[in-house]
Amino acid sequence: MIGGGSAGYAAARTARDAGADVAIVDQGPLGGLCILRGCMPTKTILRSAEIMALMKRAREFGLNPVTAQADLSAIVDRKNRLVQEFADYRIAALRDPRFTLYESRAEFLSPHELRAGDGRIRGGAFVIATGSSAAEVAIPGLDEAGYLTSDEMLDVRRQPASLLVLGGGLVAVEFAQFFARIGTKVTMLQRGTTLLSDMDGDIGHALAAAFRDEGIEVMTGVSFQRVSSGSSEKIVHFIQGGAVHTRSAEVIFQALGRRPNLNGLNLKAAGVCVVDGRLVVGGDMRTSQPHIFAVGDVNDLTPIVHLAIEQGETAGFNATHPNEPARVIDHRLDAEVVFTEPQVAVAGMSERQCREKAIPYLTASYPFADHGKAMCLGAVHGFVKLLCRPDDGALLGAQIVGPEAGELIHELIAVMYFHGTAQDLLRIPHYHPTLAEIVTYPAESIVEQMGRA
Repeated sequence: MIGGGSAGYAAARTARDAGADVAIVDQGPLGGLCILRGCMPTKTILRSAEIMALMKRAREFGLNPVTAQADLSAIVDRKNRLVQEFADYRIAALRDPRFTLYESRAEFLSPHELRAGDGRIRGGAFVIATGSSAAEVAIPGLDEAGYLTSDEMLDVRRQPASLLVLGGGLVAVEFAQFFARIGTKVTMLQRGTTLLSDMDGDIGHALAAAFRDEGIEVMTGVSFQRVSSGSSEKIVHFIQGGAVHTRSAEVIFQALGRRPNLNGLNLKAAGVCVVDGRLVVGGDMRTSQPHIFAVGDVNDLTPIVHLAIEQGETAGFNATHPNEPARVIDHRLDAEVVFTEPQVAVAGMSERQCREKAIPYLTASYPFADHGKAMCLGAVHGFVKLLCRPDDGALLGAQIVGPEAGELIHELIAVMYFHGTAQDLLRIPHYHPTLAEIVTYPAESIVEQMGRA
């Protein structure tokens, strides 16, 4: 295993349990992206901003107002304590004597041999799980002006007065709301037509509306021209709607994507095909070399941790069972959660995917602004949307923008797992008043549409 993050460790554990002799090569720091620089640290700091935002709304709930002021250094300290705890657990697992751990770089010498530090390792199968890094973006003047990526943003201890966020994906929106909620003036510049532009447009529009209500300036459909530096701020020059605009801030956060970590692996010696900077894999996680697999961010398929783990387990099984039918990834239940407020959660197919694949569907949505429990909570941004097959009502996909979306989506994933229908959602008891019962309203609309068809 080359890499001991979530995907690599899952592959190593699966191969070990199948009786294989497993070596893990990881140049460190040990722990993986999710623990060190991804899921866990970001969700930790977002919790601080969520509490602060609620404190600022005290009067809305009939409470005496309080003065909430963020201590960014203390937030970073709390994040570091938790991350170290998570990392210690993973490091102990990697150093389990049932593995052989090489804390060094890995470089292929041939399809069946690689260099790890001063030693050489021969293997019958290899799993590449080296993760990803923030992509470098060619905007004239950006490097000279200076910017921070998500790695550096997690360690910022002096709160910037203003922040320009370049990008509108998952990482961009989570950091943008965090800094806005602790008092930084935030402007988002997104190249796509909406935030989260890889999802259906109504999701991005709903999230942008919530952001604007919190004072975040969101500008979409921009084309970056150049970056310059003023006396105290950095200036981004861009085109939007045919006109030239500028926005300036103390700090630029570059969140325009990530790239697979392939440097130094010498994949040419391994005979592995690389296309446009990423490893091409099949559903069985094999690269162009049948005994070499690639899992997690390095294959640039789905940068989602639970899917990376599934990929690792699939690769670990296939590597150790070459004479059995290969396991393949089933993407029918793919899911993603964005931990903004409102949260965004999607599962299964989107409207865009249905249209692209000419799959017939019925859809219905229902707003949280008209849902009793959400109104009680004061969390009225967003909606629930269902996509179902017209003939039998089978659930094809689900999208939630709203309170606790990351938790609510799991009921819909469970229904999809069992090939359930809109009719099933109506039959399943839903306690009142709960957020969960909102899914019954679009389900009812879809059943009505089926009756009229």
